[in-house]
Formats: sequence, structure tokens, C-alpha cells
Amino acid sequence: MKKLYLIYLILLSAACSNNSLKKSDLPYSKADFESVIEGKSTHLFTMKNKNGMMVTLTNYGAKIVSIYTPDKEGHLADVVLGFSSIKDYQENSASHGAVVGPFANRIAKASFTIEGETYNFPVNNGEACLHSGPDSWYRKVWDYEVDGNVIVFSLRSPDGEFGFPGNKKVQVTYSLTDYDELKIDYEVTTDKACHFNLTNHSYFNLRGEGSGDILDHIVVINANKATPVASSDMIPTGEIIDIRGTDLDFTIPQVIGDRIDNAHPMLQYGIGYDFNYVINKNEGELAFAAVAYDPQSGRYMEVFTTEPGIQFYTGNHLNGSAIGKAGKAYTKRTGFCLETQHFPDTPNQPNFPSTLLKPGETLNSTTIYKFSVK
Repeated sequence: MKKLYLIYLILLSAACSNNSLKKSDLPYSKADFESVIEGKSTHLFTMKNKNGMMVTLTNYGAKIVSIYTPDKEGHLADVVLGFSSIKDYQENSASHGAVVGPFANRIAKASFTIEGETYNFPVNNGEACLHSGPDSWYRKVWDYEVDGNVIVFSLRSPDGEFGFPGNKKVQVTYSLTDYDELKIDYEVTTDKACHFNLTNHSYFNLRGEGSGDILDHIVVINANKATPVASSDMIPTGEIIDIRGTDLDFTIPQVIGDRIDNAHPMLQYGIGYDFNYVINKNEGELAFAAVAYDPQSGRYMEVFTTEPGIQFYTGNHLNGSAIGKAGKAYTKRTGFCLETQHFPDTPNQPNFPSTLLKPGETLNSTTIYKFSVK
């Protein structure tokens, strides 16, 4: 794995920018994010490092609102799809930039069983539960603490909320470093056994949100294997298969659009890429997972994680109904996701690494998105 990472590191050249972005230059204001939802106040938070990289967040869904980072000419652009106000997030897909939980991705038949007891969840994707249902944690107002470029969001989720067992305590920490890294640390405890799978659901466009499709981005995923699906319901079969040499293989740099409409059955089921890749790494190791590169802007994003999998999704179901921060419609394939997580439907797939958390245990997970130019 270290050899693989060094190969991609050779491609990387760091760049510094003297350009700065003022908060007043943003296409929204703090006031746009000040609201009251279910008796709790929402806010906008800003982190900025010494290189001028800026990240804005809201405690509505613990969301990443914007990531401003320079291109090869030093010009800053927002590379995350999202909206300009709390109202817009309420009216559109609340998953943009959000922390998804208690269980990200799909749960087959919208149920799982723990110690003989079956738990049922909202059905919102065929016969499955996707991202814990239509509301879940990404429509919750989180508590917060701010310490410079570290923002801690916390949430208490009661027993039975969205059908999930246990009184759950959740903490998500966002840290912006002077190495242009956005680090996300997750921590969860519960007083009743429950399956958990947390992720951040940001859509990226490294040319800048609202700037067109992402089909000419180049992607590498450090995964020889994936968890296949056998139909358009996108539920894993339970197998773990080698995908090297197929249209799903990103172990060497591939242009997203080159194979996305090929006849491979899984690409047809997903209407493009929407699959879980099994990262080449040891259990619990913080390791290189993926990289994305936009040749036009030169922006280069690396992903590191302690999670065993990464869901690569190419925005196949964005349909133009939502208008983003730049005033442009988010149409099909105008953003991609690299969601670090455990595997879909793990509670019903004994062959997958377990997602079960028991009382007295603590879930800890880390993901880093690192930005640079090439």
C-alpha cells in the first residue's frame, strides 16, 4: 500500500496561494443560516487556514456547506455542491455535505435483527432504507463547540429514533489544518446494541460547484475488490469480488466519463458508478483510499480513512430540480461522492466487516480530505 501511495504522491506538487477570500465574497451570509428548527438554533461557521483555504459548516445536519481551495493559478473556488441558506437545505436534498447516520447507504428490506429482535426502518429506496430514511441525522440540529479551526458537533439520538435501538451519543469533529486537510473524526456510543455506519455525503466538483459535469475528472481508488450488486435495487449480494481489469477498476488513473455508460451490468444497474469499493488496507489503519484530479483547474483531492470501504457515486440521480450556491441547477453527474464507510447492508451480510456496536464500546472513525494542485 505504501508503494502505491508513493506512486501517486510523485504526481503531486504543492502550491501556495496569496489570494484570500473574504466572508463578504461568499454567495450567502451568516444570516442566511440563522433559523430555529424544532426549538434549536442553526448557524454558519467558518474555518480558514494560513494558505487561504476556507471551509464553512452548519450545525443543521453537521454539514459541509463550502470548501474554497485554489486552482493551479491560485484562484479560489467552492468545490462542494450545496445551498445558500437553511431554507434551501430544508426544501432540497438535505444529504448534501451532511453527516449521515445512524446507518449510511442501504439496508435491505429496511430491517435488521439483533439477538432475535427485528428492527424496522423507513422505506425510501425501493424496498430498502437508504441513509437511515428521509429525515435521519442530516435533518437534525446539532449542538456545537468552536475552538479556532476545530468545530465539534454533537447529538443525542434517543432509543427508537428512525427505528434504531439505543440511546446514542454522537460526536463529529471537523478540523482544518495548515496542510490543507479537512479532517473528520467520528465518535459514537450507545446503551443498546445497534449497527452504525457513519459517513459524510459531500458532492465534489473540483472545477467548482455549478461549473458543469465531472466526467473529465480523473480518479484513482485504492481497491482491488468491490461488493457487487445484482439488480437496480443496489443491494450487495454478499460477495466480495476482484474487479481489476473491469470497467469498475480504478487502481490506475481513469477518466470518470470514459467507461461510465458501458454495458457492464453494474454500471447499467447504477446508471453510472454507485458502488462500494473494498480499500486495500489493514483493519482500522488510517490509509490512502482514493484521489480525484481535475485537469482543467489542477485541483487534486486525496482521501484517507480508517474505514474499510468507500462508496464512489457519480451523481447519477441529480436531476436539475435543485439550484446550487452559484445559481446553477445540479443536473446529472455535476458532482461525485467519495463516501468513506463500512459496506452497504452489512447488518444482513455476515461476510462483511461488522458494524455492530455494543454498550460499553466506542465507535471511532477518521477520514481526511486533503487538497492541493498538480
